[in-house]
Amino acid sequence: MRRLLTAFCCLATALPALALDFRSVVVPAAVLYDAPSLKAKKLYLIRAQTPVEVVVRLEGWVKVRDAEGGLAWIEASQVGERRTVIVTAADTELREAAADNAPVSASLAKWLVLDYVGTPAPGWVAVKHRDGLSGVVRATQVWGL
Repeated sequence: MRRLLTAFCCLATALPALALDFRSVVVPAAVLYDAPSLKAKKLYLIRAQTPVEVVVRLEGWVKVRDAEGGLAWIEASQVGERRTVIVTAADTELREAAADNAPVSASLAKWLVLDYVGTPAPGWVAVKHRDGLSGVVRATQVWGL
C-alpha cells in the first residue's frame, strides 16, 4: 500500500510538468519551416496572434503544433507569451454567460482568433475579440487551451 501511495504521489507531482504550453505568434506573419534553420524548406505562413502549442525548444527555435495538428519550426523570437485561442467550429456562439441558455452576443466564424481570458466554468472559455466584444464559448469549439 505504501508503494502504491508513493507511486501515486510521484505521478501527481510529475503531471504539472506535462501541461500543454500554448503561445501565440507576435509578428504580422511568420514563416514555418520543416527544420530549425532559415535554410530549411519553408512550409507555410502563420498570421499574428495565432495560437500555437510549443512541443520542443532549441536555441533560437521552437517546434510548434497548429490548430490542424501540423508540426513545424518557427523562430523563437516570433512566438510570445500572450494566450489566444482560435475558433475551430463553424457557427460558434459567443454567449454572455457560461450556460447553454445564456443570451447569444454574436456568432463567430471558424478560424477567428480571440484573446484567452480564463475558464469561468468547466467546459467554457472566457474570450475577448480585439474589437472589444467579449463573452464565453464552449471549450470544445476553440483550440489553444
